[in-house]
Amino acid sequence: MRFGILIITMRILLINPYYPISETPSPPLGLAYLAAALAEADIEVKILDLVVFPYSRAMLQNVLEKFQPQIAGLTAVTMTVDHAMGVIRDIKDLNPDILTIMGGPHVTFCAPDTLKKHSELDIIVLGEGERTIVDLSRALDTGRDWNRVKGIVYRTDAEICYTAQREPIADLDELPDPARGLLPLGRYHALGMPISLTTSRGCPFKCIFCVGRKMVGSKVRYRSPTRIVDEMEYLATLNFHQINIADDLFTANHKHCLAVCDEMIKRRLRLRWTSFARVDTVSEAVLTKMKTAGCSAVSFGIESGNPQILKTIQKGITREQVVAAVNMCRRTGVTPFASFILGLPGETPQTIRQTMDFGEQLKKLGLLFGFHLLAPFPGTEIRENSDRYGIRILTDDWSQYHANRAIVETPAVDRQMLDDIVIDWENEYNMLLADIKQRMLNDSASAQEAEQLINLERIVLVYDLMMKSFIEQNGSWTHDGQPQSREDSLDVLCNKISTDLNAAPQLIRDTLSHALRQGDLVCQDLAETTQWQWRDYI
Repeated sequence: MRFGILIITMRILLINPYYPISETPSPPLGLAYLAAALAEADIEVKILDLVVFPYSRAMLQNVLEKFQPQIAGLTAVTMTVDHAMGVIRDIKDLNPDILTIMGGPHVTFCAPDTLKKHSELDIIVLGEGERTIVDLSRALDTGRDWNRVKGIVYRTDAEICYTAQREPIADLDELPDPARGLLPLGRYHALGMPISLTTSRGCPFKCIFCVGRKMVGSKVRYRSPTRIVDEMEYLATLNFHQINIADDLFTANHKHCLAVCDEMIKRRLRLRWTSFARVDTVSEAVLTKMKTAGCSAVSFGIESGNPQILKTIQKGITREQVVAAVNMCRRTGVTPFASFILGLPGETPQTIRQTMDFGEQLKKLGLLFGFHLLAPFPGTEIRENSDRYGIRILTDDWSQYHANRAIVETPAVDRQMLDDIVIDWENEYNMLLADIKQRMLNDSASAQEAEQLINLERIVLVYDLMMKSFIEQNGSWTHDGQPQSREDSLDVLCNKISTDLNAAPQLIRDTLSHALRQGDLVCQDLAETTQWQWRDYI
């Protein structure tokens, strides 16, 4: 109470919906940016990350009762939107007064249909959200005049209303540093996931299967090299095994790319980082400088080995440029990765074979590659004009838009053919892992092969432990006032977990020992109680 006026603190709960670990998720950078913008505006904010915490309605109720937010905001891509909507329904059931908002590419391009179908969702934020979410919070605080908030879609009794368009943020250096302290970075670290940052926003390219240009604008906006490397220097203190520069276009502007690398070199940072790149934007000089600055790998989107398909999808690259880029990586010591998309317009059995053969050709030059299947996301040119491109979309079940099973067909390639290719690829990979495991038993596997398999098994087990709350349920017991040694205490924990977990006892022991050494798992002796827990925050 101040001068007879009750001051109510605005609180916003930001939620990252479930996303499978097989997709190698990194800590949600977009939510960290939103949280920082809110905190800068003196709005209290909490992040609930359902990628690394198991979700239940009871858990949500506990969070809502303790934090008491006036707004709950979720982000979602197409494959996670159904789960996000389930969380929003639970929020409205538990507290109908909470304003529910959602952002992300899916709802940005499906706004009217989404609001008509989901009465539990109040407002959709279009495109970049840092300015919008702050304005929304203030509008809620001063009378809910949504029409004055740019860049949103909302529902009235009679219609769906779009407000005035919000222009992209011109100067990215005006944004505060992402509020990573609100993210459960410790859990991502325990899972061996990378951590990411961005150096720019915007995309001038017009690939028909991507919404990037529509989502963040065609004009590329760059952060200053000093701010970028300040952030990288901070990320280095978190001891993640890898930092990803998540821009699609990090190498597109050589002046920007080289300036960032020069700043890293000047500060003598010893970082291992990766980036995305286009094959037509790399040069030997740029890759050499990136390597000197700590870049270990770049990832290219090649998409197809067929020249006509590359033209149809407006990729703007040639096979010759692909070969040249991979060779430049080989000469400079930067590991090249690439992805291909099967099921694109004009796909036939012959073009699939051409793409797969091209991948094998590039593999001999040192490229590591994988395949995805076309997912025609809302907002993409390929979805909006699927008839013209000869694509038959088989489902609008958004949970199937993970690009690992076919949801489109072309006149010459059906779902079964595409699925068979991916399933064969998965089976081949699983056989490779089984072969490594067998050779580890007779000491004939290389150290690199063994490390690959051990890391994979460790990630799977840690994720199982987290999402089934095994540590929370088994990690506490009383003692007689004489704490056990750490090794004896770890033995007790392993034995308690082993009774309920379908995993080899030695794997459990090795995994928990590794987590303890890395600081991801901590043990405390409090009075007459031993307490094990994950280090959620760093």
